[in-house]
Amino acid sequence: MNASSGSSGRVRQLREKALELNRAAERSADPEERRRLQDKARRLQEQSEQESKIDDRGMDPM
Repeated sequence: MNASSGSSGRVRQLREKALELNRAAERSADPEERRRLQDKARRLQEQSEQESKIDDRGMDPM
């Protein structure tokens, strides 16, 4: 396993966790809890996008 495949696995995990949090937010009856879960999901999604960009730049074209 090389470094980029490990990073892409982390990006996938972040995206999956963000999706889980969004689903939990949809099920939540408490507006404050829903907002907290949505905010956390958004932060994880943003983090996954940042790490994905770093992954793309760090890849060797050869």
